[in-house]
Amino acid sequence: MAQLRTHDIAVSALANMLGVAWNTVWDAIVPVIESQLAAEDRLAGVNALGVDERLWCHVGPPGTGLVTGIVDHSRGEDGRPRARLLDLVKGLTGAAYGDWLIEQGPRFTSGIRTATLDPFHGYANAIRDELPEAITVLDAFHVVKLGGQVVDEVRRRVQQDTLGHRGRAGDPLYGIRRTLQIGAQHLTPQQITRLNAKLVAGDPHHEVTLAWHCYQKLRAVYHARPEHGRRLVAEILGAFPTCPIRRDRPARAHPAAMEGRDPGLLRHRRRLERPHQGDQRGDRDDAPGRPGLPELLQLPATRSARRRRSPTVA
Repeated sequence: MAQLRTHDIAVSALANMLGVAWNTVWDAIVPVIESQLAAEDRLAGVNALGVDERLWCHVGPPGTGLVTGIVDHSRGEDGRPRARLLDLVKGLTGAAYGDWLIEQGPRFTSGIRTATLDPFHGYANAIRDELPEAITVLDAFHVVKLGGQVVDEVRRRVQQDTLGHRGRAGDPLYGIRRTLQIGAQHLTPQQITRLNAKLVAGDPHHEVTLAWHCYQKLRAVYHARPEHGRRLVAEILGAFPTCPIRRDRPARAHPAAMEGRDPGLLRHRRRLERPHQGDQRGDRDDAPGRPGLPELLQLPATRSARRRRSPTVA
């Protein structure tokens, strides 16, 4: 059980290691899981709840293999999130999540102070109905993902406005579509030089550049120290609504923003979620750039390694 829980090993792999059949291992695991699920104190001390969908089975009609996972995000005595899977419910609906909350009873739901979710109306409705006192928080992964989608939308629109067609090989903005999604701290000097050159060539009004810097600031929130992270959140909430970038479609409204509620979508809790590769820290000072816009960080050029001369053959 310890290997299955902490090392994320499959039952089939564990059976192969032990030299027994899959059914033998599973028959030994089922009683342990059932006893743990029946424990009365299994949900004790849970005050932060997370929910997301997961594809459990890859066979069958579309949507039949999806389950709703409920995770404990409460912090232990050491201050670290427990990140403990509480249950898996069949189906990807708000009713599945709401029914699970109802089954736990008011004693459990009244103790939930924070509820994280992804941008799905069903989960938001369940939280609104069953966890009315909880603070609704959009999880870090989906916040960053939505920010990256906005950068890509701006890039595509500018591509159409300047060249009149979709991205093609050789187009400046099309060539950096992947680079724009990378955290600034992971860019090499060569990538930064290429990014600057392509933006100068294909972004005449600096719209993609501004969207990219907004995206990087959004990523920086989740790895900054609490004080700096709160300042970044305040700057984002104050600046993003008045961003001068033209949008061809209305801004997205989060499903939790209903009935006049003001969900803390960017509520900063350090390391509340598992860090994702590419997220940047927010402790770096911005370098001065072109007028009116922050310039990309200019890193010093690296020295190329000396090549060994191949020995000459007489």
